[in-house]
Amino acid sequence: MIITSLLDTDLYKFTMMQVVLHHFPGAQVEYRFKCRNEGIDLRPFVGAIEEEVQNLCSLRFRERELDYLRGLRFIKSDFVDFLGLFQMNHKYITIAPSPKDDGEIDIVIRGPWLHTILFEVPVLAIVNEIYFRETVRLPDYAEGRRRLEAKIALLAGDPDLAGLRLADYGTRRRFSRLWHEEVLLTCREKLGAIFTGTSNVHYAMKHGMTPLGTMAHEYLQACQALGPRLRDTQVFGFETWAREYRGDLGIALSDVYGMSAFLRDFDMYFCKLFDGARHDSGDPFEWGERLISHYEANRVDPKTKTLVFSDALTFPLMAALYQRFRDRTRVAFGIGTNLTNDLGHAPLQIVIKMVRCNGQPVAKLSDTPAKNMCDDAAYLQYLRQVFEIQG
Repeated sequence: MIITSLLDTDLYKFTMMQVVLHHFPGAQVEYRFKCRNEGIDLRPFVGAIEEEVQNLCSLRFRERELDYLRGLRFIKSDFVDFLGLFQMNHKYITIAPSPKDDGEIDIVIRGPWLHTILFEVPVLAIVNEIYFRETVRLPDYAEGRRRLEAKIALLAGDPDLAGLRLADYGTRRRFSRLWHEEVLLTCREKLGAIFTGTSNVHYAMKHGMTPLGTMAHEYLQACQALGPRLRDTQVFGFETWAREYRGDLGIALSDVYGMSAFLRDFDMYFCKLFDGARHDSGDPFEWGERLISHYEANRVDPKTKTLVFSDALTFPLMAALYQRFRDRTRVAFGIGTNLTNDLGHAPLQIVIKMVRCNGQPVAKLSDTPAKNMCDDAAYLQYLRQVFEIQG
């Protein structure tokens, strides 16, 4: 059994789920799976994936897990009470070979947002682990440890990087559950204060680490269907978040409509209200420069704000970004695939994205076009027009 705890997921799934419970309990959504790698045939693994998803749907939150969540200052008691009754329902997910006969598989999650939001991360972790279990019969753990030690040495051995702070964001694309845990424990032991925690709530609880995360793209995408007016979607999403968390969890996601659209909406009020922003597409150096300039233009000291980088990070890239921005703002890093799936085997670039909410298309238009995922070209064009996005 690959997933043994419903906490084996990212913290932002719970923080978003709490917002859904309190503000959008009736929302209906649809998610779809995509593998971005060329030439990968996932069809032979459909049966094994289905079996693991059945196991996932048998899990319930344990009392000690609920007690742990109740102890997080931003998690409210009624939400934990709801989780005490919660169980994933298999009727909301289908897994089948794609009719396109291209090696792809169709994973479709459709149903109430409140009851489907927790599928994404564990299902991606299941696909990853089954794929590598079946295609890499003798994993090169020695090479993985060698690579990990070299990365750690790059940071721990340089006094100029002593202030760098990184966290694990690698649950969904990890090589395996056991390798993920080994990587976390090694980082905590050898990186010391540089390693600040993990997005994985299960391992945070098990090993006394700090759980990290705020919001993901699906939250702001769903607001396209839930807000009062499409142009005000981003503002509506940020204001609803602020009403829920009252200043906590104050890192805003910046790339659902691209950086230019984000900055138009992220006015002086939001600059002061939120603790910072997260980068997840486009050139990270350009993004950092633009955000710092934006803070300064809105009479906010960038040194009081945090820039979180989380897009396709490597250890050398983190070091370069830290050197560029460390004296001008607070900098933090959330690293995923390069940390939890780097044993010398090509990682899968797989995602599960929300594509509809309340029957209408939703999408993101990030600064990395390959990350966009929407099957309605007319809606994408309309979105570009509304948010004044070129391309």
